[in-house]
Amino acid sequence: MNLHLTGHHLQITPAIRDHVAHKLEKITGHFDHVIDINVILSVEKLQHTVEATVHLSGKEIFCEEHGEDMYVAIDHLVGKLDRAILKHKGKNIAHRHDADPIKYQPTEPTE
Repeated sequence: MNLHLTGHHLQITPAIRDHVAHKLEKITGHFDHVIDINVILSVEKLQHTVEATVHLSGKEIFCEEHGEDMYVAIDHLVGKLDRAILKHKGKNIAHRHDADPIKYQPTEPTE
């Protein structure tokens, strides 16, 4: 997993980088097919914004969170990403198991 952090009107400190990396480990624990994650941290007056784009095999998931504290916004963003990735994983599993193979489909008796 590649992690790209970008700061707009904000210098990314090692503490913020470690916090983001530690929280995003939860996502890679659920789903192994994470290619890379782009995180944009920005500050506008008193509004802290965190945006993340997760590149999966065949899909991109985008989430955004606003807050008064950067660390709280990061925590809420990881929660949103976690729910979105679990939803995507559930859809993939359901899609694979919905289709019955041809050899198990019932046949019509001919008269």
